[in-house]
Amino acid sequence: MIQESVWDYPRPPLAEPTTKRIRVEFAGVLIADTRRAIRVIETSHPPAYYIPRADVRSELLSPSSRQTFCEFKGLATYWTLSAREKLAVETAWSYEQPSPHYEAIRGHLAFYVNQVDACFVDEERVRPQHGKFYGGWVTSEVVGPFKGEPGSETW
Repeated sequence: MIQESVWDYPRPPLAEPTTKRIRVEFAGVLIADTRRAIRVIETSHPPAYYIPRADVRSELLSPSSRQTFCEFKGLATYWTLSAREKLAVETAWSYEQPSPHYEAIRGHLAFYVNQVDACFVDEERVRPQHGKFYGGWVTSEVVGPFKGEPGSETW
């Protein structure tokens, strides 16, 4: 297996297609399943996977009033997930009108690993990136240290 160091990832971030199988599970429901995700990589962060809305159970999502701004990608919209009487507030985000260099992720959804039951890249169960704000997916292919880990506040 080839490992990637997040310190070799670019800044500004790079959005690239991946054919790896990306899955999200919540409350015993398969929320997303795709081989058409966009992987966004950025210096010091594990990848975030943006899933086409057509491959997400969008009827289980409702928009939140929360928005944040990324200097690269633009204005992010947040989504609350509800399935089988279980709720995950602001567990997904999207860029409905991203900056020009990030058109590939327009309307795609990314999920916080620590707010759903499980996320997978191919058959590997993902670990969440440390920190409440960060949405990176940690797998055995990615090595850090990662932004958000204890002691990384000064990076």
